[in-house]
Amino acid sequence: MWGGRFSTGPDAIMEAINASIEFDKRLGPQDIESSIAHVDMLGATGILNVSDVSAIKEGLEEILNELNSGEFEFSKALEDIHMNIEARLKDKIGNPAGRLHTARSRNDQVATDFRLWVRGQIDLIDKNIADLMKALLDQAQNGVSWIMPGFTHLQTAQPITWGHHMMAYVEMFARDRSRFRDARNRMNECPLGSAALAGTSFPIDRDHTARALKFERPTANSLDAVSDRDFALEFLTSSSICAMHLSRLAEELVIWSSAQFKFIDLSDRFSTGSSIMPQKKNPDAAELVRAKIGRILGANIGLMTVMKGLPLAYSKDMQEDKEQVFDAADSLNLALCAMEGMIQDLTANKESLEFAAKSGFSTATDLADWLVRVLNLPFRDAHHVTGEIVSLAERSECDLSELELKDMQKIHSDISEDVFTVLSIENSVNSRSSYGGTSPKEVQFQIDRWKKVLG
Repeated sequence: MWGGRFSTGPDAIMEAINASIEFDKRLGPQDIESSIAHVDMLGATGILNVSDVSAIKEGLEEILNELNSGEFEFSKALEDIHMNIEARLKDKIGNPAGRLHTARSRNDQVATDFRLWVRGQIDLIDKNIADLMKALLDQAQNGVSWIMPGFTHLQTAQPITWGHHMMAYVEMFARDRSRFRDARNRMNECPLGSAALAGTSFPIDRDHTARALKFERPTANSLDAVSDRDFALEFLTSSSICAMHLSRLAEELVIWSSAQFKFIDLSDRFSTGSSIMPQKKNPDAAELVRAKIGRILGANIGLMTVMKGLPLAYSKDMQEDKEQVFDAADSLNLALCAMEGMIQDLTANKESLEFAAKSGFSTATDLADWLVRVLNLPFRDAHHVTGEIVSLAERSECDLSELELKDMQKIHSDISEDVFTVLSIENSVNSRSSYGGTSPKEVQFQIDRWKKVLG
């Protein structure tokens, strides 16, 4: 490629470290797309003649068919996908192939191809997140009024509804979806025409190529366009947060499916057995989803570290940008699809959820609120009285609702029979009717809202 400047070929080690074709061949369709847009623009501006444009486009479309069919032969000696395609184009059409690179550098070429690829992955992730949200909505609807324990510190806190718990993840993944969409909007500018770093002296039309590739506009600074990868970093950051949410949900599936909890049953489709213990049904899909955050966050940190000390404009360090992003995108899409399948297939055990909600004195806060509301106690005093009553129930080995009124009156004489109206888990969840609360009525409102949003 640069034989005019160099008198000898590269050392074998240099060739090995310099080549990226083993991974950047994934950019083949995007490279063809951006090249067709570029040559169309060169024709429209009169920089290339009609016959050269026609020959180049025809050759590129044939190469795309070879890529799609798996017939394209990649050469490590040609370094990357861009030079592989250009060389194949020359094999097909001869000298006109050399005109394709007019007013273009590999720097703006790869920046454009990479943006196109990341943009496409964001669109796929957007769909996969929406599908997962719909699966969670279905679970929420099925158990909109089922009662389960809510936890803090993994200790029983207050009774909530199964629907409310599912809807918490709908909100999380909705924010993830929003982050990806925001990132897509920011990255939707076209670097093509920035050339190596300074733009070009050819009379190109950058708006033409931006429109053809469905970008909102061309990038405004050629140095920035070829030398930054913040669009990839923002993609990895959004992916890391989404993977973290998936990991949290996966952890709950692992805990809930254990014999100690029995909150849910995972389907055989997303479980495995043991090589030695025939009774085992392991939540391996959930555990693998839980682990994906390690790969995705690692990619985020890795690319941030590559970019942190680079002067403007392009440096070869930036060849290390793609492999990590490819792996993170693959990992996240796989994790989203696996989680959607698990959520669709799982069965929540209503009886186990309700039994657990009745343990751990989960209506203690309702008791404290009753003391404030009915007896006009300051909350801190009500908190103290409730703590003594909980201690009494613990010693008596019974739930709060099973205590005798006279025993509670020994702790505070003004407690009346009315207190039992707030000590059941049913009354507790029904009373939490504030916006965003756990009452079935409020949860149903949120379910209906999200069904309209997702369609």
